[in-house]
Amino acid sequence: MYTAIQILHSYWAYLVLLIVILATFNAIVKLTTKQPFVAHDFRISLFALIVMHLQLLIGLVLYFVSPYFSAFSDEGMSSIMKNETLRLYLIEHPITMILVIVFVTIGYSKHKKKLSSNKKFKTISIFYTIALLLLLSRIPWQAWF
Repeated sequence: MYTAIQILHSYWAYLVLLIVILATFNAIVKLTTKQPFVAHDFRISLFALIVMHLQLLIGLVLYFVSPYFSAFSDEGMSSIMKNETLRLYLIEHPITMILVIVFVTIGYSKHKKKLSSNKKFKTISIFYTIALLLLLSRIPWQAWF
């Protein structure tokens, strides 16, 4: 079960990264070119929100069935913090990815309240860019290649 969830989480992460990059650059390009906010733009930002939240659910299941999770009781927090791999998978990656999802959710929610296209794109650009930078900072790259 762990392996199947891990594979799903890993491959779904490629989709998440692709969609978040697409949504971020779509908002930035349309902000700078002063284009109107249309249904297509709404769908791109919504799809980014949906795939991120699905990744969170998959990640939470993976987190609790992971063999790394037993390190909390077996080794304790001080040992986890000293071990680079355990710290990444048990502390840094989950907390950062939750923050990524928070930024995407805030950006999506705030953009709906804006009336002008420029303000909608600006809100999405800011929050999705922060989310993308955080996302790129805590991807376990050694596991991707």
